[in-house]
Amino acid sequence: MSPVILRTERLVLREWRAADRDPWAAMSADREVMEFFPSTLDRAAADAAFDRFSAALDERGWGLWAVEHDGTFLGFTGLNPVGFDAHFTPATEIGWRLRRDAWGHGFATEAARAALRFAVDELGLPEIVSFTSLGNVRSRAVMERLGMTRDPGDDFDNPRVAIGSPLRRHVLYRLAAPGSVLP
Repeated sequence: MSPVILRTERLVLREWRAADRDPWAAMSADREVMEFFPSTLDRAAADAAFDRFSAALDERGWGLWAVEHDGTFLGFTGLNPVGFDAHFTPATEIGWRLRRDAWGHGFATEAARAALRFAVDELGLPEIVSFTSLGNVRSRAVMERLGMTRDPGDDFDNPRVAIGSPLRRHVLYRLAAPGSVLP
């Protein structure tokens, strides 16, 4: 299936290209960008993630899109089935990760709004979730700007983060599609 391309006023959410590999790897090795992840990614891990993201877009037509502004790769934004068992799964997550120099310009919110519209209008998903480590106030602010809400009773320990890590506790935000009824 051909990957869907989404456009906003300033951004293009598109398939991953070979030219994105180096900036993606550099971004994934940046300690500040990866502050709320268990570790930075070395080149092999960054390449493996790149390949997974690309394959998912090719297979489904949607997923974690590369985001560009004026022809420059900024990072990714998109939708991904949650890949672990939790009280809120099965679910589809919306997520983003941008280069440091792209922070503070509203790009994450703008791109995520386009992905949310696609999730509701094209995929007909009744709910989208997003989650992050408790202390990630920047991503939490994006979730709130998107209209997502948090019930502290939904917070959880992410099974993909080591027990004892200060990053293990995650907040869960939800957004129900208009007209949908949550369980």
